Amino acid sequence: MKLATLTSAIVLTAATAAFAEGLDANEDGMVTIEETVAMYPDVTPEAFSTADTNDDGVLDADELAAAQEAGLIPNET
Repeated sequence: MKLATLTSAIVLTAATAAFAEGLDANEDGMVTIEETVAMYPDVTPEAFSTADTNDDGVLDADELAAAQEAGLIPNET
């Protein structure tokens, strides 16, 4: 359980860093498919849709962290 908590904290930190590093280009706290593909051209619409667990068309920090942990979106630029 502690390992899972630590892993989640590390991934969330990476997701927060991704927002800070320009993934969230318009700095609205959400990441669109266009912003994602601009930074990670290999991310498919299907992968983005899978990551968008609440189906609102954007990724928040939690969805981004989960997507990165699942390997749907890269952790590095």
